[in-house]
Amino acid sequence: MKTLIATTLVAGSVLAAPMFAQAQNSTEVYGSVNYGQTRTKGVDTGAIQGRMGAKFTPNFGVEAEVAGGVDGDKTYAPGAAKVKMEHQVAAYAVGYLPVTPNVDLIGRVGYGTTKFSTNNPAATQFDGNRDSWNYGVGAEYKLDDKNGIRADYTRSDYTKSDLNSDTMSVGYVRRF
Repeated sequence: MKTLIATTLVAGSVLAAPMFAQAQNSTEVYGSVNYGQTRTKGVDTGAIQGRMGAKFTPNFGVEAEVAGGVDGDKTYAPGAAKVKMEHQVAAYAVGYLPVTPNVDLIGRVGYGTTKFSTNNPAATQFDGNRDSWNYGVGAEYKLDDKNGIRADYTRSDYTKSDLNSDTMSVGYVRRF
């Protein structure tokens, strides 16, 4: 699945290249570093997220996200287990609603994969890779032409699993 997501991101970049060339003056490229707190079936995990994106118009863009787990939690069902999110990779279509010159509301939808690990073989619901459809909302405040802060909520509905996650994240955005 990671190969599929990587291939999709590369193919999307190649297909978007003409759009970049044509709309070079209006395309805004950005990166961000965020901290995300994720709740999955009563377990809270933390991760550092990195995002790269391109805003093609004032109302539409795309972004890719990678995250590495930095904090785990314990669960006691079906037995005591420490759970950690190892990593996450996702790609999104992003919609923007400019509210003021400095504030954008954000909506995003995408697909990703998350790897959880646990130290208890009985807690198999958390162990391994989980593919998911992701969707969420947020807001970005532009401090100036290059810098901003962003907060968002993302819901991950895992396929072939009864798990889902809710992630709250906040971070620094830099436009290039």
